[in-house]
Amino acid sequence: MRISRKLVGVGVLALMTGCSTLNSLNPFASKPKGDQPAKLVELKGSMAVRTAWKLDIGKARGYQFSPALTGNTVVVAGGDGDIARVEAASGNVLWRIKAGTGLTAGVGTDGNLIVVGGEDGQLLAFDMDGKAVWKTQLSSELLSAPVVSQGVVVARSLDNRIVGLDARNGDKKWTVQKIAPPLTLRNAPGMIVAGNDVIVAQPGGKLSSLILATGAPRWDVEVGVSRGATELERVTDIGGAPVLFENDVCAVSYQGRVGCYDVVTGAPRWNRDLSSEVGVAVDQRFVFAADDKGALHAFTRDTGSSSWKNDKLSFRRLSTPVSYGRAVAVGDYEGIVHFLSREDGNFLARAATDGSPIVGSPLVAGSNLIFQTQNGTVTAIAVE
Repeated sequence: MRISRKLVGVGVLALMTGCSTLNSLNPFASKPKGDQPAKLVELKGSMAVRTAWKLDIGKARGYQFSPALTGNTVVVAGGDGDIARVEAASGNVLWRIKAGTGLTAGVGTDGNLIVVGGEDGQLLAFDMDGKAVWKTQLSSELLSAPVVSQGVVVARSLDNRIVGLDARNGDKKWTVQKIAPPLTLRNAPGMIVAGNDVIVAQPGGKLSSLILATGAPRWDVEVGVSRGATELERVTDIGGAPVLFENDVCAVSYQGRVGCYDVVTGAPRWNRDLSSEVGVAVDQRFVFAADDKGALHAFTRDTGSSSWKNDKLSFRRLSTPVSYGRAVAVGDYEGIVHFLSREDGNFLARAATDGSPIVGSPLVAGSNLIFQTQNGTVTAIAVE
């Protein structure tokens, strides 16, 4: 079975080193196939939301992009190679540049450097004024946004090679090669920085904590456990990026589990069976996860007990959720953002973007929630 190099996304099973090729769901399609998505009923919302600003950054071209916050500004990128830095509150564009190549991943920033993935495995770095600083060639395509911290840029390529580079010039400091299972999702498992470590989501449903300075392993933990009679049934990859909250790192896997782990040792605090192709949201009380059938779940953060479940958005291909105030928000395949009560899961409000899927991770920026669609619209929704 043939898959184009640019048919990319969560739910697409694709060829990696030593891997088989198989098509699954494509969340970037304008309308899901198979099970029909739930129809939306008229909503008498009890919470006021409005569109604060919009920006067109260019289509994602089947890749996954998420905005990044630095200070009171947001950095965004699109598949055609545009990168922009805008004021988070107003959407006022401070600068906008062309990267000189198509992009496949982004954005990563530490407030001093901006990094994105370019076509054919390039890693591109810019300063905070949009001036090119360096670029380097990696071993294969980048699907996951790089991260920057403590003078180190960490990037993960499609061949499951993790590299640490000097943030000043792009020189390689260390390389870690992880073994991938025979069949894996061609998705964008993310990374986060936790103190002196970087926590990397892995194919096979694993989280790995590496020391930023050297790449030495701190711990590995299995979020998803492979089970089933066939290779397809045993696919279990991390969905989206892990989330750090206080001393917990929480994550979810496809055909696996959702759970929280001690950020220092990797010891599990709790886990529950769940299948998701997107990431989790975490706040003081809850862990929120959207499963692959379109139900949104809330688990208590300390014990993992189920608090509530809303299945009224079934098969609408939900995005990574985001928690803000009394609401949890999640996007869908039509670019609609749904606001639910974080306490009981009841609907509070609804807002539209541009009609195309929301796939990347939403961002909290002051009183705005920022979503980026596959058609390239960056929308800031104010919660009032």
